[in-house]
Amino acid sequence: MGAVYTKTYKAPEYREREILRYAGVRDGTAEIEALMRECISELGERLCFKVCYAEFEACVVGNDVDLGFCHVSSSALAKNLRDCDGIVLMGATVGLEIDRLIARYGTLSPSRALMMQAIGAERIESLCDRFCEEIKEEKRLLGKSVRPRFSPGYGDLSIELQRDIFRALDCPRRIGLSLNDSLLMSPSKSVTAIIGVGRGACTDGNDIGCGVCEKKDCIYKK
Repeated sequence: MGAVYTKTYKAPEYREREILRYAGVRDGTAEIEALMRECISELGERLCFKVCYAEFEACVVGNDVDLGFCHVSSSALAKNLRDCDGIVLMGATVGLEIDRLIARYGTLSPSRALMMQAIGAERIESLCDRFCEEIKEEKRLLGKSVRPRFSPGYGDLSIELQRDIFRALDCPRRIGLSLNDSLLMSPSKSVTAIIGVGRGACTDGNDIGCGVCEKKDCIYKK
Protein backbone atom coordinates (compact mmCIF):
# COMPACT_ATOMS: atom_id res chain seq x y z
CA MET A 1 0.00 0.00 0.00
CA GLY A 2 1.24 3.50 -0.76
CA ALA A 3 3.12 2.84 -4.04
CA VAL A 4 2.57 5.79 -6.39
CA TYR A 5 1.46 5.23 -9.98
CA THR A 6 1.16 7.62 -12.91
CA LYS A 7 -1.22 7.63 -15.85
CA THR A 8 -1.36 9.76 -18.99
CA TYR A 9 -4.64 10.05 -20.87
CA LYS A 10 -5.81 11.12 -24.28
CA ALA A 11 -7.93 14.26 -24.27
CA PRO A 12 -11.51 13.57 -23.12
CA GLU A 13 -14.33 14.75 -25.36
CA TYR A 14 -15.33 18.35 -24.68
CA ARG A 15 -18.55 18.90 -22.74
CA GLU A 16 -19.71 22.21 -24.15
CA ARG A 17 -22.60 22.69 -21.73
CA GLU A 18 -20.18 22.35 -18.83
CA ILE A 19 -17.84 24.91 -20.36
CA LEU A 20 -20.68 27.41 -20.66
CA ARG A 21 -21.74 26.68 -17.08
CA TYR A 22 -18.23 27.38 -15.81
CA ALA A 23 -18.25 30.58 -17.87
CA GLY A 24 -21.45 31.65 -16.09
CA VAL A 25 -23.51 31.46 -19.28
CA ARG A 26 -27.10 30.29 -18.86
CA ASP A 27 -28.27 30.63 -22.46
CA GLY A 28 -25.44 30.53 -24.96
CA THR A 29 -25.79 32.86 -27.95
CA ALA A 30 -24.31 32.05 -31.35
CA GLU A 31 -21.56 34.61 -30.63
CA ILE A 32 -20.63 33.05 -27.29
CA GLU A 33 -20.66 29.53 -28.70
CA ALA A 34 -18.47 30.66 -31.60
CA LEU A 35 -15.98 32.15 -29.12
CA MET A 36 -15.95 28.91 -27.14
CA ARG A 37 -15.18 26.86 -30.25
CA GLU A 38 -12.49 29.29 -31.35
CA CYS A 39 -10.81 28.88 -27.96
CA ILE A 40 -11.08 25.10 -28.15
CA SER A 41 -9.50 25.20 -31.60
CA GLU A 42 -6.70 27.46 -30.38
CA LEU A 43 -5.92 25.05 -27.55
CA GLY A 44 -5.54 22.23 -30.02
CA GLU A 45 -3.19 19.59 -28.61
CA ARG A 46 -1.47 21.87 -26.11
CA LEU A 47 -2.87 20.26 -22.97
CA CYS A 48 -1.60 17.19 -21.17
CA PHE A 49 -3.77 14.90 -19.05
CA LYS A 50 -1.83 13.35 -16.19
CA VAL A 51 -2.83 11.63 -12.96
CA CYS A 52 -0.74 10.23 -10.12
CA TYR A 53 -2.31 8.12 -7.40
CA ALA A 54 -1.72 5.74 -4.52
CA GLU A 55 -3.86 3.52 -2.29
CA PHE A 56 -3.87 3.56 1.50
CA GLU A 57 -5.78 1.87 4.28
CA ALA A 58 -8.10 4.22 6.14
CA CYS A 59 -9.91 4.27 9.47
CA VAL A 60 -12.61 6.65 10.73
CA VAL A 61 -13.40 7.11 14.43
CA GLY A 62 -15.83 9.95 15.06
CA ASN A 63 -14.39 12.94 13.21
CA ASP A 64 -10.83 11.61 13.39
CA VAL A 65 -9.65 10.13 10.11
CA ASP A 66 -6.51 8.04 9.63
CA LEU A 67 -5.75 8.31 5.91
CA GLY A 68 -2.73 6.03 5.98
CA PHE A 69 -0.36 8.83 4.99
CA CYS A 70 -1.54 11.29 7.68
CA HIS A 71 -4.26 11.95 10.30
CA VAL A 72 -6.91 14.68 10.01
CA SER A 73 -9.95 15.81 11.95
CA SER A 74 -12.92 16.63 9.72
CA SER A 75 -16.61 15.86 10.15
CA ALA A 76 -17.18 16.35 6.41
CA LEU A 77 -14.45 13.91 5.38
CA ALA A 78 -15.51 11.43 8.07
CA LYS A 79 -19.02 11.52 6.63
CA ASN A 80 -17.67 11.02 3.12
CA LEU A 81 -15.59 8.01 4.20
CA ARG A 82 -18.31 6.34 6.24
CA ASP A 83 -18.06 2.52 5.81
CA CYS A 84 -14.73 2.86 3.98
CA ASP A 85 -11.60 0.94 4.92
CA GLY A 86 -9.34 2.38 2.24
CA ILE A 87 -8.77 5.34 -0.05
CA VAL A 88 -7.32 6.18 -3.43
CA LEU A 89 -5.34 9.41 -3.17
CA MET A 90 -5.05 11.27 -6.46
CA GLY A 91 -3.45 14.30 -8.08
CA ALA A 92 -4.35 15.43 -11.60
CA THR A 93 -3.38 18.23 -13.98
CA VAL A 94 -3.89 19.38 -17.56
CA GLY A 95 -0.62 21.32 -17.66
CA LEU A 96 0.58 24.91 -17.91
CA GLU A 97 -0.47 25.84 -21.44
CA ILE A 98 -3.98 26.86 -20.42
CA ASP A 99 -2.51 29.15 -17.72
CA ARG A 100 -0.29 30.80 -20.32
CA LEU A 101 -3.24 31.48 -22.61
CA ILE A 102 -5.36 32.84 -19.76
CA ALA A 103 -2.52 35.21 -18.79
CA ARG A 104 -1.99 36.24 -22.40
CA TYR A 105 -5.63 37.19 -22.92
CA GLY A 106 -6.09 38.74 -19.48
CA THR A 107 -5.58 42.24 -20.88
CA LEU A 108 -5.89 41.59 -24.63
CA SER A 109 -9.33 39.99 -24.50
CA PRO A 110 -11.01 39.50 -21.10
CA SER A 111 -13.90 37.57 -22.68
CA ARG A 112 -11.48 35.13 -24.29
CA ALA A 113 -9.55 34.81 -21.01
CA LEU A 114 -12.82 33.99 -19.22
CA MET A 115 -13.67 31.34 -21.81
CA MET A 116 -10.20 29.84 -21.47
CA GLN A 117 -10.73 29.70 -17.70
CA ALA A 118 -14.00 27.85 -18.24
CA ILE A 119 -12.45 25.43 -20.71
CA GLY A 120 -9.62 24.72 -18.29
CA ALA A 121 -12.12 23.97 -15.52
CA GLU A 122 -14.04 21.60 -17.78
CA ARG A 123 -10.83 19.88 -18.93
CA ILE A 124 -9.57 19.08 -15.42
CA GLU A 125 -13.02 17.97 -14.28
CA SER A 126 -13.34 15.68 -17.30
CA LEU A 127 -9.94 14.18 -16.55
CA CYS A 128 -10.84 13.57 -12.91
CA ASP A 129 -14.19 12.07 -13.88
CA ARG A 130 -12.50 9.65 -16.27
CA PHE A 131 -10.01 8.52 -13.65
CA CYS A 132 -12.72 8.12 -11.01
CA GLU A 133 -14.85 6.03 -13.35
CA GLU A 134 -11.87 3.73 -13.93
CA ILE A 135 -11.35 3.34 -10.19
CA LYS A 136 -15.07 2.73 -9.68
CA GLU A 137 -15.10 -0.08 -12.25
CA GLU A 138 -11.86 -1.58 -10.92
CA LYS A 139 -13.24 -1.71 -7.38
CA ARG A 140 -16.64 -2.97 -8.54
CA LEU A 141 -14.94 -6.05 -9.98
CA LEU A 142 -13.47 -6.64 -6.52
CA GLY A 143 -16.88 -6.37 -4.86
CA LYS A 144 -16.15 -2.89 -3.51
CA SER A 145 -17.71 0.53 -3.98
CA VAL A 146 -16.22 4.03 -4.06
CA ARG A 147 -17.27 7.39 -2.70
CA PRO A 148 -17.29 10.62 -4.75
CA ARG A 149 -13.90 12.34 -4.67
CA PHE A 150 -13.30 14.77 -1.85
CA SER A 151 -10.70 17.55 -1.96
CA PRO A 152 -8.94 19.74 0.61
CA GLY A 153 -11.12 22.81 1.21
CA TYR A 154 -14.42 20.93 0.98
CA GLY A 155 -16.52 21.47 4.09
CA ASP A 156 -14.27 21.62 7.14
CA LEU A 157 -11.39 19.68 5.55
CA SER A 158 -8.37 21.97 5.90
CA ILE A 159 -6.55 23.12 2.78
CA GLU A 160 -3.37 22.44 4.79
CA LEU A 161 -3.84 18.77 3.89
CA GLN A 162 -2.36 19.67 0.51
CA ARG A 163 1.14 19.57 2.01
CA ASP A 164 0.68 15.96 3.13
CA ILE A 165 -0.87 14.96 -0.20
CA PHE A 166 2.01 16.43 -2.18
CA ARG A 167 4.51 14.60 0.02
CA ALA A 168 2.66 11.31 -0.29
CA LEU A 169 2.28 11.48 -4.07
CA ASP A 170 5.48 13.35 -4.96
CA CYS A 171 3.38 15.43 -7.35
CA PRO A 172 6.19 17.66 -8.70
CA ARG A 173 8.24 14.73 -9.91
CA ARG A 174 5.32 12.55 -10.98
CA ILE A 175 3.16 14.98 -12.95
CA GLY A 176 4.88 18.38 -12.75
CA LEU A 177 2.40 19.73 -10.21
CA SER A 178 3.78 22.09 -7.56
CA LEU A 179 2.45 23.78 -4.43
CA ASN A 180 3.49 27.23 -3.26
CA ASP A 181 3.65 28.62 0.28
CA SER A 182 0.08 29.92 -0.06
CA LEU A 183 -1.09 26.38 -0.92
CA LEU A 184 -1.92 27.33 -4.50
CA MET A 185 -1.22 24.70 -7.12
CA SER A 186 0.63 25.26 -10.37
CA PRO A 187 -0.60 24.52 -13.00
CA SER A 188 -3.80 26.08 -11.72
CA LYS A 189 -6.08 23.64 -13.56
CA SER A 190 -5.19 20.80 -11.24
CA VAL A 191 -6.94 18.77 -8.56
CA THR A 192 -5.96 16.66 -5.57
CA ALA A 193 -8.59 14.45 -3.99
CA ILE A 194 -9.42 11.48 -1.79
CA ILE A 195 -11.64 8.68 -3.10
CA GLY A 196 -13.07 6.45 -0.37
CA VAL A 197 -13.15 2.69 -0.99
CA GLY A 198 -15.33 0.27 0.95
CA ARG A 199 -17.98 -2.42 0.80
CA GLY A 200 -20.96 -0.25 1.66
CA ALA A 201 -23.29 1.07 -1.01
CA CYS A 202 -22.38 4.41 -2.56
CA THR A 203 -24.63 7.41 -2.02
CA ASP A 204 -25.71 9.66 -4.84
CA GLY A 205 -23.26 12.26 -3.57
CA ASN A 206 -25.84 14.84 -2.49
CA ASP A 207 -24.69 14.75 1.12
CA ILE A 208 -21.00 15.20 0.33
CA GLY A 209 -18.71 17.11 -2.03
CA CYS A 210 -20.56 20.26 -3.11
CA GLY A 211 -23.30 19.38 -0.64
CA VAL A 212 -21.10 20.02 2.39
CA CYS A 213 -19.17 23.01 1.04
CA GLU A 214 -20.20 26.30 2.64
CA LYS A 215 -19.14 28.47 -0.30
CA LYS A 216 -22.33 29.81 -1.88
CA ASP A 217 -21.00 31.69 -4.93
CA CYS A 218 -18.72 29.00 -6.42
CA ILE A 219 -19.06 28.67 -10.20
CA TYR A 220 -18.09 25.01 -9.92
CA LYS A 221 -21.00 24.14 -7.62
CA LYS A 222 -23.23 21.48 -9.16
